[in-house]
Amino acid sequence: MVLSDVDIHRYIAEGKIRVTPELPAEQFGSCSVDFRLGNEFGVFEHSKHAFIDLREKTAIQELMRTIVVPDGESFILQPGEFALAITEERLELDDDVLGRLEGRSSLGRIGIIVHGTAGLFDPGWRGKATLELSNLGRMPVALYPGMRICSFTFEQLTTPSSVPYHKKASNKYAGQDRPLASKLVSETSK
Repeated sequence: MVLSDVDIHRYIAEGKIRVTPELPAEQFGSCSVDFRLGNEFGVFEHSKHAFIDLREKTAIQELMRTIVVPDGESFILQPGEFALAITEERLELDDDVLGRLEGRSSLGRIGIIVHGTAGLFDPGWRGKATLELSNLGRMPVALYPGMRICSFTFEQLTTPSSVPYHKKASNKYAGQDRPLASKLVSETSK
């Protein structure tokens, strides 16, 4: 069952969904909550590295450069470019609530995609959301830290998860507070 705005407010009041910093009223939709873009981005240094080899033990994070955008300035996402970003808000979910990250149609209509496949946030998630930004359009787009970049919807599980994300031994991204690259190499090198 997808939670309505009434239920989202109730879950926040009960501590089943925790968002910091506190959300202003304009970030609530009828069944979603908007999150804002943080100021840290990760971009692949494709001029230094010819390709990503998933059998190589080099961490994918080492193939990326971190860019921190000062408040009031923009990050320009070029056509065909891919970048990781982070939300300004931190999200914590109880063990019986899951979250789904969704793009905003206003950005989609200019070619900006905020996630490729990583839209599910397991029960027990704790951390900021890494965004997989892509510009499918033909024009560069200026993205500003603090702008509403994505939305979250929430669903109630029938029972609490027996192994919520924060308790999984393989929870590679738990507690993240910066955009983390894929940790797939650590899986394939085992």
